Amino acid sequence: MPIDLRAIIDDIANHADEFLADAGDRKQGRAGIEEFVTLEHGDLSPVDRKRVVDGVMAVLEEEDFFGTEFVGDAFSSDEREGEA
Repeated sequence: MPIDLRAIIDDIANHADEFLADAGDRKQGRAGIEEFVTLEHGDLSPVDRKRVVDGVMAVLEEEDFFGTEFVGDAFSSDEREGEA
């Protein structure tokens, strides 16, 4: 019976705020997801675990879970110019 990875991905993404509350950035978030998947879904093959982690990361990035890490702080240069 094939495993429904989409259901696992959605479930983990829906609860990510609970176990990633202390994740300060994308790298820490990915490590937390990898750990969670290993603990909760250790029966998955390494390939499926990677698919789940990648899928959860994609969902969280789409939801801007990790904030402005990728684009920087859009207001930081404006604030510096205003102070000068």
